[in-house]
Amino acid sequence: MKAVIRTVLIIILVLAAAAGGGAWYIWNGMQPVEPAGPAVTVTIEKGMGSSQIADLLEEKGIIKNGLFFKGYLKWVQEGSSFKAGTYNVSPGDSYDTLISRMNAGDVVKEDTIVFTIPEGYTAVQVADKLAEAWNQKAEVFLQLIDSGAGLEAVGTLGIPENKELRHRLEGYLFPETYELAKDSTPQEVIEAMLEQLVKKLDTIPEWKAKLANRGLTLHELMTVASLVEREVVVNEERPLVAGIIYNRLDKGQKLEIDATVQYLLDKQKERLYEKDLKVDSPYNTYKQEGLPPGPISSPGLASIEAALTPEVSEYFFYVTKKDGSQAHLFAKTYKEHLANIEKSKQNQ
Repeated sequence: MKAVIRTVLIIILVLAAAAGGGAWYIWNGMQPVEPAGPAVTVTIEKGMGSSQIADLLEEKGIIKNGLFFKGYLKWVQEGSSFKAGTYNVSPGDSYDTLISRMNAGDVVKEDTIVFTIPEGYTAVQVADKLAEAWNQKAEVFLQLIDSGAGLEAVGTLGIPENKELRHRLEGYLFPETYELAKDSTPQEVIEAMLEQLVKKLDTIPEWKAKLANRGLTLHELMTVASLVEREVVVNEERPLVAGIIYNRLDKGQKLEIDATVQYLLDKQKERLYEKDLKVDSPYNTYKQEGLPPGPISSPGLASIEAALTPEVSEYFFYVTKKDGSQAHLFAKTYKEHLANIEKSKQNQ
């Protein structure tokens, strides 16, 4: 009997020791690595799961045991919100410190370039701006703008390939202030601008349904928006001018928009002459009916929204006031339009 009791006690002691040893092993494995040496660069790629990240941290010597880190992540229900990027982490960082930094996306800041594309810029102006920012030739960007080759967003936006287009991506390079990595390729820069347009369109409630109701393609919408952008300075007038463009289109009347002729010139003119209006081009809305083949500039969000939801009116004409306000006088008939032209001259 005593022997049995002794055996049971020994087994209990062995189990207790094993449990204690196991607990100590786990506890020790979860402790931070002893701080040693400088911080280590760790790059978390897009699509990496918490299990892969744990293995990477162990491989880099940041944690002692990846398996224990995985278990801790499950215990605290973390790991699903880790941000991709390059981190500077140090041996000695606790689990909670690592988790907090990866949740916050506390990544190493890259050398960046900040540049601004103003509303109404043409593709040529955009290329010049990018060339200046990246210290490259404008042709490098313009060739890509002309072809759209290899850019995913071109397919997303359904940008057509038309021989009549002066620049294929004209109008789709959203005017905005950007901050991009200094080592971005021209493809990445142009892609970022196209993706920004996608994001901005998605801020307009039910924009696709509104587009379908108007019976327009996105390309036609961006073309109208670009005309509005180049013709209008006063924001409140944008929907009204957009409505006038649609009124003329519905009536089969030529748009006769000066901005489409200016688009064909190497340099902008303060005043267009009769010979300018006779230039032979599908963009010349004084000679061609309907919309030009594509946009003539990069419209801002206000112009895009105006083209999507124009103001309904009976106006067919507008002329710029010459009083410095940059606003317009509007007319229903050509006779009224001529009177407005004279009125505008008097205010000059």
